[in-house]
Amino acid sequence: MTQQKPSLETWLERGLFAARWLMAPFYVGLVAALVTLLAVFVLEIVHQVPLVVMSAKPDDAIVLALSLIDLSLGASLVLIMILSGYENFVSRIDTGDHDDRPDWLGALDFSGLKMKLIASIIAISAVALLRAFMDLAEPGAAPDAAKLGWLIGLHLTFVFSGVMMALMDWLGGKSGH
Repeated sequence: MTQQKPSLETWLERGLFAARWLMAPFYVGLVAALVTLLAVFVLEIVHQVPLVVMSAKPDDAIVLALSLIDLSLGASLVLIMILSGYENFVSRIDTGDHDDRPDWLGALDFSGLKMKLIASIIAISAVALLRAFMDLAEPGAAPDAAKLGWLIGLHLTFVFSGVMMALMDWLGGKSGH
């Protein structure tokens, strides 16, 4: 015979479960951030492509490409957070039998989300570091040792953090917890 929970406990648990919907506005805000990244991406193309084409310098084209890659990585990161965060913490996303549904949607747990997040941050950091080194190729560019040191230090910190998170997930999987 199952024991019935007191009504206060049932009410509390239902309220706590319904509180997950408080996360929905955060994901809507991230959609606004995604739109902002798109606007910056388009403005970068509209303003910078003509300048790069007119200068005909390969280094300028590479720096522009790195900037666009950086923006697209950031946008991908925001999209991953929106879709998988909503699905993990609020509600399943019903796409029906849509062919374009990403395979990872619904299968990406918090641990997987964390790893995708740190991998994206590392990639963004690597692009920023590469862009800083490309800027050094400019004629008359003086290296800013402090800035480069910070960029390298932060990138190595992100890489170390990613390796440690992966190691903790691996150890957690081995221990069965």
